[in-house]
Amino acid sequence: MTNFEQFDMDFYQSNYTTDNQQQVYPESGDTGQVHGSKKGWTAALPESDALAHPEMLSSQQYSGQIFQPAHASEFPSNITYSDNFDEEPPLLEELGINFDHIWQKTLTVLNPMKPADGSIMNETDLTGPMIFCLALGGTLLLAGKVHFGYVYGMSAIGCIAIHALLNLMSLASVSYGCVASVLGYCLLPMVILSSYAIFFTLQGTLGTLLALIIIGWCSLSASKIFISALAMEGQQFLVAYPCALLYGLFALMTVF
Repeated sequence: MTNFEQFDMDFYQSNYTTDNQQQVYPESGDTGQVHGSKKGWTAALPESDALAHPEMLSSQQYSGQIFQPAHASEFPSNITYSDNFDEEPPLLEELGINFDHIWQKTLTVLNPMKPADGSIMNETDLTGPMIFCLALGGTLLLAGKVHFGYVYGMSAIGCIAIHALLNLMSLASVSYGCVASVLGYCLLPMVILSSYAIFFTLQGTLGTLLALIIIGWCSLSASKIFISALAMEGQQFLVAYPCALLYGLFALMTVF
């Protein structure tokens, strides 16, 4: 047995013959038969889903709504979102501006004998102080004195000094914003003095007495608010003294 015969015996045996390779290529006139055979082939295919029974289609229809899945999530969330804008807080409340509290603090400063509400006075509200500082600088400008830088400079240095002093004197700690808020609100009587200086001169006996009254008014109001907010009973005059020194600087700037 030769090597070729041995290779032919060892080769994989199959039923494939050369007759399967014969292909019949239709001529141009037999195209109809080819298309006909294709139609018969497609007719043998199963029907598509479009020709299915209506009951089967109705069971597969989507029953949910837009943006809402038909089935619940595998991990449901307990967080609920509300698209109702009426439940959102007002913009001024989000910014920390409360006109009712501003008005109450203003009335407390204007009436030194009125007891102060410690819960309201302990808030860090800088809206009123900014308004009163601008008012003081504006009235001084109308009187012919451009002292905006002095007003803000002395306010910042005075707030730092009073803040350090109150933290040493009181058991409860106080924030810098609270000190700036109280001292700024108590600047309102000084605005009245600077408004008087627009029409009348303060360089005289009457002006000096009026300036002393305003200094006492500002320091008494500030010390009253501080002792009510920090529970410093019996120390009002100790707190009023450094406040009087600070407001005395504003009075000197207003008079001269």
